[in-house]
Amino acid sequence: MTNMEQIYRKVFRILGISAFFCFLSVFHLYAQENTSQQKQTSKTYTIKGVVLDDNNESIIGATVAVPGTSVGVATDHEGNFTLTVPANTQTIEISYLGYEKKTIPFNPNNLNVFRVINMKESSISLEGVTVVAFAKQKKESVLGSVTTIKPSELKTTSSNLTTGFAGKLAGVIAYQRSGEPGQDNAEFFIRGVTTFGTGKADPLILIDNIELTSTDLSRLNPDDIASFSVLKDATATALYGARGANGVILVTTKEGKEGDMKLSFRLENSFSSPTKDIDVADPITFMKLHNEAVRTRNPLSPLPYMDSQIAAREQGLNPYVYPAVDWKSMLFKDYTSNQRGNMSVSGGGRIARYYIALSYAKDNGILKVDPVNNFNNNIQLNKYSVRSNVNIDLTKTTELAVRVSGTFDSYQGPLAGGSDMYTKAVRANPVLFPAYFRPDEGHQYANHVLFGNYGIGGEYMNPYAEMLRGYKESEETVVISQLELKQNLDFITQGLKSRLLLNTSRNSSYDL
Repeated sequence: MTNMEQIYRKVFRILGISAFFCFLSVFHLYAQENTSQQKQTSKTYTIKGVVLDDNNESIIGATVAVPGTSVGVATDHEGNFTLTVPANTQTIEISYLGYEKKTIPFNPNNLNVFRVINMKESSISLEGVTVVAFAKQKKESVLGSVTTIKPSELKTTSSNLTTGFAGKLAGVIAYQRSGEPGQDNAEFFIRGVTTFGTGKADPLILIDNIELTSTDLSRLNPDDIASFSVLKDATATALYGARGANGVILVTTKEGKEGDMKLSFRLENSFSSPTKDIDVADPITFMKLHNEAVRTRNPLSPLPYMDSQIAAREQGLNPYVYPAVDWKSMLFKDYTSNQRGNMSVSGGGRIARYYIALSYAKDNGILKVDPVNNFNNNIQLNKYSVRSNVNIDLTKTTELAVRVSGTFDSYQGPLAGGSDMYTKAVRANPVLFPAYFRPDEGHQYANHVLFGNYGIGGEYMNPYAEMLRGYKESEETVVISQLELKQNLDFITQGLKSRLLLNTSRNSSYDL
């Protein structure tokens, strides 16, 4: 071996050793960088904030998520959210139907930008999507007239949902004939009456794709509504047949969303009074006007009330001989108080999501309760409702929805009803007889009230006696169960879906 060969071998050996150490150095640096990235990836940050609209009102159900991942939450009933994101997050996306989508860059050193997020309404998307028949469709492709209202705008001081329709839904005419609890459903129709006579003029009402009545709609809690749409013209007939000729009201209830459990509740107390009252003449004016009316019709007829009788009542003499009763003030209060409360729990994971809600409402009448009575003769209407919506992903393309709702109404009130009692109080003669007599020595052991009346037979109607002679009770229960199976058939053709819907309703009631 020559000296040159030895030199070449030494040089190649040195170069090989150098290349090996260079490779080790590069591998070490790569391992350190990869480990650093893994540590950085495993690190998370928690952001908290509130989502508001242009009027600084909270947006319920807005989605706050990391684009391209399954990390996301929905805002609660006050617009608040809490989201845990990995450290390598680039942006946070906030979206809600009817508002422009907002994208905010994520910077771990500046999490204050998420404390208050204001979203702007989108003129395109605000009316861009609507529920039509059994699907969602872009509104520009809908030929018919559709009105969509936010469920929060339907909230009123009443426990009856239909009382909030008037003046809030374009094209919907609503009116109430009575404010009595249990009889306060608003009658409504869409764009006029299309059927004259005794035909049906009410619209088709679909709650979660089930045809129900206006009474079922009135019991619905606004907090349980996810969307509320009204189809107003004849194109609804093409989707729902002749039954939709008077318009269609579509209501979808809330469903659970993936994320932590959210608890919300609301308690309310309201005062209600008649919006319009009848001015009734006082007893003295009643007597004078009655005399004047008789004298006008026949000047020779004897007057029903002598001047001495009028003067005796003006002086407040013996009320049993000269009665002067203000029936309306004796039987009715000026106002009453009502109570309402509801609670909902929602949440779930990737496979199952749930929404459970409970609500209670108590509506009272304005009848006075006399302490001599051993029962409550006033109107009391207690409403209880429960709703459970559960969505389960059986497979990646199959979803099962189970919905169960129940409403339970308990009514107690006068035998003739509140409206009839008011009519009797207004029409009763205020000076013919007293409402009742106090027991004298001959009746001191009487076990009942000595009601007043006039004449030998006592054939006149005494409103006070009508109010205290008894009460009636009624119970009504409605339970609706629904099973819905959705199957995505994209493997056959893009956009193809199938749906199987089964439901059953059970109604029961009794009167005492």
